[in-house]
Amino acid sequence: MKLTPRSPVVTLSALVMAAAVLSGCAGAGPGGSSGKGAGAGLDDPAKKEIAMQLVSSAENSTLDWKAQYSYIQDIGDGRGYTAGIIGFCSGTGDMLSVVERYTKARPGNRLERFLPALRAVRGTDAHTGLGRPFTEAWSEAADDAAFRRAQDTERDRSYFDPAVRQAKEDGLGALGQFIYYDAYVMHGSGDTEGTVGFRTMRRQALAEDRPPAKGGDEEAYLDAFLDARVAAIREEPSHTDTDRVETEQRVFVREGKFGLETPLRWRVYDDSYLIKGSGDS
Repeated sequence: MKLTPRSPVVTLSALVMAAAVLSGCAGAGPGGSSGKGAGAGLDDPAKKEIAMQLVSSAENSTLDWKAQYSYIQDIGDGRGYTAGIIGFCSGTGDMLSVVERYTKARPGNRLERFLPALRAVRGTDAHTGLGRPFTEAWSEAADDAAFRRAQDTERDRSYFDPAVRQAKEDGLGALGQFIYYDAYVMHGSGDTEGTVGFRTMRRQALAEDRPPAKGGDEEAYLDAFLDARVAAIREEPSHTDTDRVETEQRVFVREGKFGLETPLRWRVYDDSYLIKGSGDS
């Protein structure tokens, strides 16, 4: 879980394009959306692909999220190393979980010897026992499918699955599910010192508007949640920029893209992006 936009791996000044094929719609019902975004949820493979591209545009200034398994650096946010497809951190413990899962699947891998150091630095920004040997081992491990699966599994267990589950309970469509997921990725589920977590943002949003599952308007509720998130970002000492909310997510809400219907156009940190519709050339 990371707390600040990463330093761009590649600066994109031109429009970035990626194709995404939409799946068929499913009717609302138990565990489904009851709002304007009724249809395929974020756990639909095509929608999940869109969600990963959206996150990557803010995290790495590219839609190529699959190129980020090898990414690792200290971005100076007080969480030690930030790495991988959603920014697992040595200071928050999710990086440790990735390496533990990888080691269970692939005993004797090059990252295994760093497990004691990862346990020791949890809760700090220290690099003690890690350093260049660790960052090189992380990057090289990205060639191993077992390591990529370990990242995927930790992403789903700690961030994607709980976010989508809660959003569905609140009656939100794919856009709302993504908005919850991105908040989980950036802020975590609960409050920590100097940060406001997802649960607090949701509680603040519920105090302002009802979600669709309670008879509320989806647009009004998502605006309330995004307002709470902007306030949370501005309370965090390592954060100032609200682009991924105001020039991405808020844009989709205004456009009524509650099912994350393509094409999707947005800007993040002065770069422009496009995910094309299935019938676009």
